[in-house]
Amino acid sequence: MAMMALKTGLKVTVVDLNQQRINAWNSDDLPIFEPGLDEIVKEVRGKNLFFSTDIVSAVRDAEIIFVAVNTPTKEYGFGKGRAADLTYWEGAARSISAALTGETKLFNGSKIVVEKSTVPVSTADAMTCVLTENAPPGVSFQVLSNPEFLAEGTAVEDLTKPDRVLIGGPQTHEGLSAIEALASVYGRWVPRENIITANVWSAELSKLVANAFLAQRISAVNSLSELCEATGADIDHCANFIGSDPGLGPKFLKCGPGFGGSCFQKDILNLVYLCESAGLPEVADYWLEVIKMNDHQKNRFGKVVLDSMFNTVNNKRIAVLGFAFKADTGDTRESPAIDICGTLLGENAQVCIYDPQVKEAQVRRDLAKFGKDEKLSIATDAYTACEGAHAAVIITEWKEFKTLDLQKIYDLMSKPAFMFDGRNILDHDTVQRIGFRLRAIGKPKTWSWRQDVY
Repeated sequence: MAMMALKTGLKVTVVDLNQQRINAWNSDDLPIFEPGLDEIVKEVRGKNLFFSTDIVSAVRDAEIIFVAVNTPTKEYGFGKGRAADLTYWEGAARSISAALTGETKLFNGSKIVVEKSTVPVSTADAMTCVLTENAPPGVSFQVLSNPEFLAEGTAVEDLTKPDRVLIGGPQTHEGLSAIEALASVYGRWVPRENIITANVWSAELSKLVANAFLAQRISAVNSLSELCEATGADIDHCANFIGSDPGLGPKFLKCGPGFGGSCFQKDILNLVYLCESAGLPEVADYWLEVIKMNDHQKNRFGKVVLDSMFNTVNNKRIAVLGFAFKADTGDTRESPAIDICGTLLGENAQVCIYDPQVKEAQVRRDLAKFGKDEKLSIATDAYTACEGAHAAVIITEWKEFKTLDLQKIYDLMSKPAFMFDGRNILDHDTVQRIGFRLRAIGKPKTWSWRQDVY
């Protein structure tokens, strides 16, 4: 919404029930970290970008209403663990209806309501039903699907020059008119050839499928990383060759400790449930394997640490570098660091975590379920985390980790000093020359404490 305000000059009002969150958006300390976002918000806030808890006024005054509420995976009832929980979405629809009067602003006789959240197919139809049944006489709705395809860490760049904008809506005269109205807003900075239109069901499904395809590539290359370790091949060499195929391309072929974030797992599970509900068990099983491989990779990396360190990390200090699910964000949702740290804590390791953006309170909330808070500490820099540590484990590919003084870190650590590069961001020749015992995902093994192996 900040980018839309910046690029269009239109008045944009962001509303939320949470006063504390709105206060944060109106402050100099934004509630989320995203490179470049702070500058954009400060440039337009108070001019044509506003943050408020006055939902009623904002809904009445807007011709286009974007709904961007959380749609987490259900934790109860039918579809538990797979289906999307649409409680917040329905609450938003009812709030919109309740705020309307006969004097509300309309576009060509309708309110345009836009789904930005990732939702199951036919959610727009359900939203239309809720809105229509509760709206005052004379107010009609056109519900569109306009899913977001940005990535955390590069969101500003993705929104500045999007490779595509997808708008789905009813294929009626009124629906097509609403699609064109939203397209004209994006058209103020996005080339029209990059604006794709579709029916509403195709747009809703396309978002789920797009994320499933990206996650599938990550699980595929992660599966091959284990094979490379077993055979002596190098995953980077294989991925570079695969990516040189123009039919495949190089993106999302970087192996790691597993994917995380708010979208991939949630959307694949939603897709699995959708397939199961449609009576397509083979299709559901196919996509579920993407999740299973991701869980395996996270568990496997934790096991690699344990096996390499003489099969015990009991009371050993382990420095974990990075806790966010990826670099350039403070988001820890579904981060592989949670499972890996859980494995280490379960083995009674003393885990010390450093991440440049994740707050200590968030780390402790994420790891509270393991019940080992007394074995957990948080460092303010990588060197402090590594002081006295038996191992350093890189989980997030922060740029600062690429330029660490590795000799200094080695000197600070207990010996033998283990380095586990979960992102392959270090110069491995330098790491080994300094004296580290190195293990890296998808790389040939170069050392083992078992004499009969090396």
